[in-house]
Amino acid sequence: MISAMLRGALLCTVLLVTSACAGNEQPSGEPTPASTATQGTGASSDEVMTSENVKLVANLPRTAPLNGEEDFNTDLAFQGDYVYVGNFGGFAIYDIADPTKPQLVSQVACPAQQNDVTVYGDLLVLSVDHPVGGPECDASDGREWEGLRIFNISDKKSPEYVGAVATECGSHTHTMVPAGETLYVYVSSPGPEPDSATCPAPHELIQIVEIPTKAPESAKIVAKPNIFPERHHSELASGCHDITAYPEKNLAAAACFGDGVLLDISDPVNPKVLQQITDTENFQIWHSATFNNDATKVVFSDELGGGVQATCDRTTPSTKGADAVYDLVDGKLERRGYFKIPREQQPDENCVAHNGSLIPVPGKDIMVQSWYQGGVSIWDFTDSADPKEIGYFERGPYPGGGIAGTWSAYYYNGYIYSSDIREGLDVLRIDDPLTDPAKQVKMDDFNVQTQKSY
Repeated sequence: MISAMLRGALLCTVLLVTSACAGNEQPSGEPTPASTATQGTGASSDEVMTSENVKLVANLPRTAPLNGEEDFNTDLAFQGDYVYVGNFGGFAIYDIADPTKPQLVSQVACPAQQNDVTVYGDLLVLSVDHPVGGPECDASDGREWEGLRIFNISDKKSPEYVGAVATECGSHTHTMVPAGETLYVYVSSPGPEPDSATCPAPHELIQIVEIPTKAPESAKIVAKPNIFPERHHSELASGCHDITAYPEKNLAAAACFGDGVLLDISDPVNPKVLQQITDTENFQIWHSATFNNDATKVVFSDELGGGVQATCDRTTPSTKGADAVYDLVDGKLERRGYFKIPREQQPDENCVAHNGSLIPVPGKDIMVQSWYQGGVSIWDFTDSADPKEIGYFERGPYPGGGIAGTWSAYYYNGYIYSSDIREGLDVLRIDDPLTDPAKQVKMDDFNVQTQKSY
């Protein structure tokens, strides 16, 4: 029952979650928005709240064939003047040469849950985390296959499916670790699932897929390392939710449901555990991890309630459904503080810490992060023990009810791009003395789970 819940709802899908949010700590306060602006977003509700230093500069609604009721926008990846947007119905490519006027280039209908996306050279990789009929995009009937799908994107107007790799329990997220002409992909997925042909027990591992960049059709699994020598068995699931690699530092940080794990990836096919941490008092689902630029800190997030519950309310403690900031001291992680958005959300607004990235400000530790219907938050954790929000963008409750809000929010070449589950692609600009130095940092590409120094 637990694994089925996780694979359906606890991990950002559309089914119901039954776990309750405990605690009765009161939030520190409810700040009055610095400004309330009515901006033409093209969305179902034009009313948005922003801090004075944040402005919505563009919104592109979802369009057919990726605008069905359950065609949720998911993750983002960047390359040159393009942003790639995952969607439960497939993926879309937008030209962002002018970020204030993004243009749709193409859409690929390829239905699957998650469809988290990364790009590398001419390759695009999608995560499939629910059994479908087969590896091809038109194989929607059946429950025989899940894993990674691979596309050639050399022609942005006409991406081409080139191959796939089946992985046990599918792929909820995946992480690229490039090595010359070989692309290693760490596959994270929950499991096992009773009576499943694609997710058998036991499932105490990650899977490493090798993709030859010149022959992606020959991609295959090359390792299934057990990175849990002293597993703190989560009551939720085995496996990992998300892994962030920092190849330049030979490090990775894995969020593995009940544990946070620091890894040595100097040999990318044989990751070694450096440290394993847990926090059963405050964290329910170790969701994701982000290093600061010099790899002296790691931010782990807790996706309390799986993304479908209203955990940004006055009855949920500020340490739950939040971010935990750890300093890396003499090779060991030490917890310093927590961050949670200070604005209370309504009981019908699903809200919890979700996907984010660093804003590349030299000498500072600043992140932008999605909080579903809690919106986009920009926060400073330079002082690990006392992180503070410095800006935000937020829509009101989704009029139709149900799961909504921003799935991923990442900074890329001067702008923040937010993948809103229902409202489409948002482009935001922050103008603030703390973040302005980031505008001088130019990236050629960006996959959030593969960090690069700036």
